[in-house]
Amino acid sequence: MTTFHNPPIAPPPAAAYSQLAEVDLGGCRLLVLSGQAALAADGTVVGGDDMAAQTRFTFDAIGALLADRGATFADVVNIRSYLTDLDRLAEYGATRLTYLGDARPTSTTVEVSRLFRPGLLLEVDVTAVLGSPAPGTA
Repeated sequence: MTTFHNPPIAPPPAAAYSQLAEVDLGGCRLLVLSGQAALAADGTVVGGDDMAAQTRFTFDAIGALLADRGATFADVVNIRSYLTDLDRLAEYGATRLTYLGDARPTSTTVEVSRLFRPGLLLEVDVTAVLGSPAPGTA
């Protein structure tokens, strides 16, 4: 069974999509998060041209979405990153590492010509697997 969530801790979707999908696989749950970016609730870009600031905001949003479903970055199995300038990969990677700790999920990072809002430097989506029931269902 798949359920879709738009927790109040995340900005509401700007279009017809959900912030995360949760798939019950019997003994575990799969979480698939929509791409997250450095956007405030009012839709303005956070962090300006500061890659570390945008990365922190983005990973804080991802962490909050994971926590809403009882997950942490240790549960992440895949990260997909879209950067507008791969020359800034080291800046992004150094900040990202502070969130992952010892976790080493699979990863894909690509350069894109632009993102959905001018001024955004990156967008990140993750997939996580949890071996426990959904919060409130045990």
